[in-house]
Amino acid sequence: MFEIFQKYLSDKIELSYSELDLIRSVCKEKKLRKKQFLLEEGDVWHYNAFICRGLVKTFSITEDGTAHIINFAPENYWTGDRESLINGTPSRLNIDAIEPTELILIDKTEFEKLCTEIPQLNQLVNQLIQKSFIVSQGRILANISFTAEEKYENFLEKYPHIVNRIPQHMIASYIGITPETLTRLRRNKVRK
Repeated sequence: MFEIFQKYLSDKIELSYSELDLIRSVCKEKKLRKKQFLLEEGDVWHYNAFICRGLVKTFSITEDGTAHIINFAPENYWTGDRESLINGTPSRLNIDAIEPTELILIDKTEFEKLCTEIPQLNQLVNQLIQKSFIVSQGRILANISFTAEEKYENFLEKYPHIVNRIPQHMIASYIGITPETLTRLRRNKVRK
């Protein structure tokens, strides 16, 4: 499993053998079964998590039991709850596996040490945080200004590599429409 993470890092930054050994020494491998939780609301999140294989979703549940999906993380994506990680507060989010998943976990303190000792890793993390912010900003703008059809088209355009791995009701939740509306949009798309 670490080999997948090593390849991801090596594709993005140059690392010496000793730096790779240092990273390997703090990595914990974890496997999730389908529908198994990585994080449950109320727990404090302590890790930086990298998806090696599989697919997870991050979501919140309202008082009426409605799930609102915030994020999907397939292979070569990072996942977690940054608010809980940074503030040490109980998470308001849940993360569970949509399909069997293998990931690398690095404890917050160990990750911070790595970023101090390996400047290029720190630079990569900063780039990822900036990219994540831009994606979040774009998603907010889409949610407040796009039609349902535009939201769906935007999802298909941005995530073609995972669209067939995600149940339709989860896509509907992610883009903020009802499953019935998504069914209608998909039917209309097939007719065109």
